[in-house]
Amino acid sequence: MGEQIVQTTPSSNAGYRRIRLFDTLRGASVLSMMLFHLAYDMVFFYGIGSDAWFSSPLIPFWRSSISWSFLAIAGAMCTFSRSNFKRAALYLGVALAIYAATSLIDAGMAISFGIIYCMGACTLAVAILSCLGFAPKGYGWAASFLIAFLMLLTLPQGRISLFSITLLELPGSLYHTGALSWLGIPGVDFVSADYYPLLPYLFLFLAGWSCGLVWKEGGYADPLWDFSIKPFDFLGRHALPIYVMHQPLLLLVCQLVSGAIGR
Repeated sequence: MGEQIVQTTPSSNAGYRRIRLFDTLRGASVLSMMLFHLAYDMVFFYGIGSDAWFSSPLIPFWRSSISWSFLAIAGAMCTFSRSNFKRAALYLGVALAIYAATSLIDAGMAISFGIIYCMGACTLAVAILSCLGFAPKGYGWAASFLIAFLMLLTLPQGRISLFSITLLELPGSLYHTGALSWLGIPGVDFVSADYYPLLPYLFLFLAGWSCGLVWKEGGYADPLWDFSIKPFDFLGRHALPIYVMHQPLLLLVCQLVSGAIGR
């Protein structure tokens, strides 16, 4: 979220420009995230509206569309980062601050290994892989990473599967201590209000990285540099601070609405 997208312009002019298409796409995901959290807060924290809608099979798709797009876009964009190590340190520092703050507010609702941690851990992994000379450029790599991602979606539940077909049951002893919760193997008592461990999401990030390497080498078409829907573009360029601030602001909005309608 929010990293600077820089590249020499496709023209001969010197300087750097942002790829506004990425900002716009990410901004659309930020808006979707805020709407999702607003609906959730109103229903479950303030009793405004019915919770029946959250039982809809569409809800998991909505939730996944937000986080998955964040990670895939970030993977593609990390090919332009001046320092993925610094970017990873920023994410992980913010993730630690979020964990500390949410733990103080309500330990039962603490955010342990949430989406910002995941962004930081994936960015750090890419930084290390790049230093080792590993650059999985190509759509074949991207497809392989996507398959691995789908297979490991059920890792926190103790199995590896694909399209609801269990391929491997993992030993239950792995899930006893919780020492591997950061990786995607949570302990039996592990609780987090937002859980995005390194696996399976690293592979989604790597798929984005593989595509980004192809697109960067081939050059982005001129219209992509300037394609922008301004409100989305703004949200996309400021995604990280908006993520940090949006939930307290939404709770304030819900409080005002609840007071206005006498709840």
